[in-house]
Amino acid sequence: MMAPALAVIVALMAQPAAPPPAALPVPELPAAMGRSISAERLSADVATLASFGTRHTLSAEQDPRRGIGAARQWIFDQFVAAGCKAVAFDAHTVPKGPRLPDGATVVNVMAVVGGTDPAQADRLYYVVGHYDSRNADAMDAVGEAPGANDNASGAALVLELARAVAAHPLPATVVFLASAGEEQGLVGARRHAEEAASKGAKILAVLNSDIVGDPSPRGGDRTVVRVFSEALPKTLGVEALAALRAAGAETDGPSRQLARFVDDVARLHSMDVRARVVYRADRFLRGGDHSAFNDNGFAAVRFTASAEDYSRQHANVTERDGRPYGDVPAFVDGAYLAGVARLNLATLVHLARAPGAPERVRLVADALGNDTTLRWAAVPGADGYEVVWRETTDWRWTHAADAGNATSLTLPLSKDDLFFGVRSYTRAGYRSPVVFAGAGRQ
Repeated sequence: MMAPALAVIVALMAQPAAPPPAALPVPELPAAMGRSISAERLSADVATLASFGTRHTLSAEQDPRRGIGAARQWIFDQFVAAGCKAVAFDAHTVPKGPRLPDGATVVNVMAVVGGTDPAQADRLYYVVGHYDSRNADAMDAVGEAPGANDNASGAALVLELARAVAAHPLPATVVFLASAGEEQGLVGARRHAEEAASKGAKILAVLNSDIVGDPSPRGGDRTVVRVFSEALPKTLGVEALAALRAAGAETDGPSRQLARFVDDVARLHSMDVRARVVYRADRFLRGGDHSAFNDNGFAAVRFTASAEDYSRQHANVTERDGRPYGDVPAFVDGAYLAGVARLNLATLVHLARAPGAPERVRLVADALGNDTTLRWAAVPGADGYEVVWRETTDWRWTHAADAGNATSLTLPLSKDDLFFGVRSYTRAGYRSPVVFAGAGRQ
């Protein structure tokens, strides 16, 4: 008679192995798009934006050479020169607030490159970077505030990606947003996101670049950019939040999956600048425009340099004890900024060329057992689906099984011990972000 422990081992060995991942090629990024990212042009754009003296949201609007009005007109002209067909000033009237004592009209600059596939053109992917600046005094609308790293670097990245995508449009629609009023409380991005949410816009991902040009000589890693993301949407209702907590999914909201997606893309293509995923919505005592989109129910992440020198942020341009202070172009590393731009571009290409993420993804929890069944709704344009899983203590998805074009898969794995998700794919090798599998009865 076989010993009980040995019988268990034999029984487990007899279980069928999980199918392997889908045998897909590694998608090649369009070579022309990658070559179009220029460190020299990015540096030049940063210098031009800094040359407006200040881009404070309440600075001069009519002066053709100085202030936020001159800066936004220059950005508008750059979008047009890039070949973007839909370029607009996105203006919002904002009431009085702590940093807007008399209220203001806050003007974002927006360019849209429509999707080439009519079936996917309603899918919107955003590339965001605020173009306003400030110095040590958040209310100083007159003094020098060149804002080279914070955030001419992000605005320059938005322009550079607009040039690349306008020349080589993607199947889904890409919106490029140079936002204003970030330093006054994210007001430009917030008003834009609120309006988009009220209209039911299908914004599937927001890539926000803020402080991405200066990794700092103080221990900064020029091969890494931090990617911040919220854990769970603030817009979840009580019941949905309770279900996620019951499933142990506190770190598996859409923005967190988007951050993992950025990491996957960087690894897949061995990017010069890779992602360091940080499980936090943002840095302490600071905020960014991705949060304005998060607050309105959209998946969004923030790219920020690997380290920050606070003598160069929100600081007056001066010198003390032989040390320079202020956010000036000399501290922006064009090569590093180009690496961050290429990672943004690669992520954008994968998002826009992949099928939509699966919906109604659920882990069937209708009976006790040692296997796991997952089900999901079919995605138009998808060639197949992968079920992915990981240990509950891992942060990356570590395993995958090909489900083909089926919309369910049963695996000889314990639903109690692992986290599961589902993503769609095309035969060309583009995969959607993962959708976490919460528990369902059927």
